[in-house]
Amino acid sequence: MNIGFIFENWDSITPAKNSTLRIIKECMERNHKISILYPSNLTVRNNVTHGYVKRILPMEKIPENILQFYKKVKFDEVMMPLHGLDCIMFRRDPPIDPMVFNFLDSVKNEVVIVNDVDGMRKANNKLYTTTFNDPHNNFLPITHVSKSKNYIRQRIDDMPGNKVILKPLNASGGHGVIVLEKNAQTSINSILDFYIDSQDKSYVIVQEYIEGAEEGDVRVLMLNGKFIGAYNRKPPEGDVRANIQIGGTAHKYKMTESQMAICRKIGPKLIADGLYFVGVDMIGDKILEVNVLNPGGITNINTLNKLKLHKNGVDFLEEKVNEKEENHAEREFLIKRISEFRQADILANNA
Repeated sequence: MNIGFIFENWDSITPAKNSTLRIIKECMERNHKISILYPSNLTVRNNVTHGYVKRILPMEKIPENILQFYKKVKFDEVMMPLHGLDCIMFRRDPPIDPMVFNFLDSVKNEVVIVNDVDGMRKANNKLYTTTFNDPHNNFLPITHVSKSKNYIRQRIDDMPGNKVILKPLNASGGHGVIVLEKNAQTSINSILDFYIDSQDKSYVIVQEYIEGAEEGDVRVLMLNGKFIGAYNRKPPEGDVRANIQIGGTAHKYKMTESQMAICRKIGPKLIADGLYFVGVDMIGDKILEVNVLNPGGITNINTLNKLKLHKNGVDFLEEKVNEKEENHAEREFLIKRISEFRQADILANNA
């Protein structure tokens, strides 16, 4: 297969922690051809979507060690039509320029894209959880979103407990997430001024503070609507954010039955939206976010549980491409048969 990865920046990878690098290495071990594509290098040539891609050159022997593999990779750079790829895997952190999805729209019927373009467009920010239809907060925390300071201030006052979570709508990696003490009136006004006024009237999320948040959260990975692994992310001292990028630490975790039930509940919805590989962040029995653009965690879950989840990911890519090829072959066969029937009718009518 020819597999393209829409990527942040190859040179900024931390090999020991990067989930995408594990998937790429597994693809190469299966003799698939790999291309790296940066969003800024998407282009259109005579009405056909192309990209300046960095193709990984074949290796005589692929190193077992991931760092040695990363160091050994060499590229050539070419301009190629995206429909020449069998599969594209999207692996870039938000925020995303919406125009990237428009480029991919032109090839989504010919190329397997994980996750689905329309699914990523729908779920590429923190509003996606509103589609889960949980008005009684059985598995979603109380959450409000607005760019009105007065409205946000009122919702903060209405929240249960003395703490609330405040965060920007379009951010990732824990950036901008803070815990507010409701009795800190002066601080609340100042913070809202910063979040909303200084960022061109940006949307802000105010969310219920869930007891136990100080112990971190659980990153759950789901593939094709099913749970495949999880680990506990604990925040560094003096911080409430547990994201690994900002110093959180990874710990082994056993999912509760109620958490597994929530995963089974949302699985069909994820598949229906074309969201095949996602990261779900949970505290207790509440879903905080669903990450669909570049969910990480494979390396930590592998290490803590002696798993090889990157193999599951490549198995899935192969299955999706084979399924598309089989559907295409069946469609071509049916078109041919219909054409033969029509030709037979014409001959019979002319006899």
